[in-house]
Amino acid sequence: MEPISQVSFPKKKQEIQKQEADDAVYMNFMKSHCCYDAIPTSCKLVIFDTTLPVKKAFFALVANGLRAAPLWDSKLQRFVGMLTITDFINILHCYYKSPLVQMYELESHKIETWRGDSFQNVYLQCSNHFLISISPQASLFDAIYSLLKYKIHRLPVIDPESGNVLHILTHKRILKFLHIFGKKVPKPAFIKKQIQELGIGTFRNIATVQETATLYDALSIFVERRVSALPVVDKQGKVVSLYSRFDVINLAAQKSYNNLDMPMREAVRRRTCFVEGVIKCYPDETLETILDRIVKAEVHRLVLVDRADVVKGIVSLSDLLQAMVLTPAGINL
Repeated sequence: MEPISQVSFPKKKQEIQKQEADDAVYMNFMKSHCCYDAIPTSCKLVIFDTTLPVKKAFFALVANGLRAAPLWDSKLQRFVGMLTITDFINILHCYYKSPLVQMYELESHKIETWRGDSFQNVYLQCSNHFLISISPQASLFDAIYSLLKYKIHRLPVIDPESGNVLHILTHKRILKFLHIFGKKVPKPAFIKKQIQELGIGTFRNIATVQETATLYDALSIFVERRVSALPVVDKQGKVVSLYSRFDVINLAAQKSYNNLDMPMREAVRRRTCFVEGVIKCYPDETLETILDRIVKAEVHRLVLVDRADVVKGIVSLSDLLQAMVLTPAGINL
């Protein structure tokens, strides 16, 4: 009879290999599909010339329900960046209390004035001045890596031959693609585990804003913490609504960006466009439940609460893609 240790070792090795294969299901799925696969058959794409007035550009974003648009420089004959809601927030935050610049002056400027090169740019000194993009033939794994590494929410898919932007890839689109076509792959065991057990999400130092705080306070948190949405909470810490970066763009449409001292309660009430509601989740819910809810609700994050609705964390699309795709590859961003 062989010693127990010799018999159990191959069995243990087999179990480890099975576990690793199980953990790598979604990672392999993303590696085996390219960005072109995830492009919908019909979608809206808006491109701005850098000579377009900023005011018109942000109105166009609002009118089309978009959060960003690629920027084309007709002098250079190439795409040079993205105009995003983050740009608008940075401008508002930086110059609202500035005695040197009046807000109404800024809206008359062209995009190139706001986003000029690193030597001339007087308004957006912290902006990225190179365009992060990806080829349609690159894998979705590479796309996820770029999105998370550079902490961006939109990744232009550019045809290397024509130089045309084919699509703007997002976390949401990638996860939806997985949700639709990932049914063909076996479900990994970890998908049945509770979200708290897996540790997916942000549970410490959660960025929230009091409903009595001002809109300017919220902008400060957006800029300093680089978050895409803020749970608005009452005195007890209970979540009463969600205020996102996208909501800020409506200040341009409503011309209310000269009144950033309004309380968050009023800012939330004034929203007129589609409002991303507070979609909640609980620590004892499974990853499968969380995925299903976030995809079907078409939101960018779930607010993790206890049974009294007190905010305990945030589970974002980035958190999910990191845990499901990059962590099994040994990459932690």
